[in-house]
Amino acid sequence: MRIINNIMSLNISKELPSLWKSHLSSEFEKDYMLRLHDFLREEKDHEKLILPHSSLWFNALTTTDLDRVKVVILGQDPYPTPGHAHGLCFSVMPEVKPIPKSLKNIYKELEDDLGIVNSNGNLQSWAEQGVLLLNSVLTVEAGNANSHQGKGWEQLTDRIIEVLNEQPSPIAFVLWGAYAQKKGSIVNNPQHLVLRSPHPSPLSAYRGFFGSKPFSKINDFLIENGKEPINWKV
Repeated sequence: MRIINNIMSLNISKELPSLWKSHLSSEFEKDYMLRLHDFLREEKDHEKLILPHSSLWFNALTTTDLDRVKVVILGQDPYPTPGHAHGLCFSVMPEVKPIPKSLKNIYKELEDDLGIVNSNGNLQSWAEQGVLLLNSVLTVEAGNANSHQGKGWEQLTDRIIEVLNEQPSPIAFVLWGAYAQKKGSIVNNPQHLVLRSPHPSPLSAYRGFFGSKPFSKINDFLIENGKEPINWKV
């Protein structure tokens, strides 16, 4: 329990919903989480700003408990700009302008696919409907993109994906880009839908992300499986 208490004292994890906790609590007793704790403690001791705020590191899980997950969208790591990240991949706080370029392209495809126009970048409402917006890495140093990769978060989020893959209820997995596709390669349950396309980044969106129509495909899949479709309007 020493590891759990140390991690909790650093506010790495707020209270997780009961179902996530039942599957993940043992992860917080493992060596990789102790090493992650030590790394984050050292970052704080050196007065580095860690994003997002610690209360939001598990926003994806606290908003969307395991039994409510209909869709999983995999991202990489949080936005390194203060005031942007809030624990949901691709999402920013509603007052952030301009909308980040990748999210702007996601919205462009959404409009082309379903005719929906969104004017702010906050995807909290998607999460509340069952879209798990999961980054592979849950923290970043302000101004230093990818700075917390390889410190342990990936092992935890791999476990989250494994748990999701084991679920009896069909889930749509959205893997945009090579990074997400590699991480999502463990999804092999045939009842799930796996959508793969290039990343919505301006560097790759024109290679097949545009025109992929993921939003209508997801909703068709949900309806076919007796689930409420997602209202993608924010």
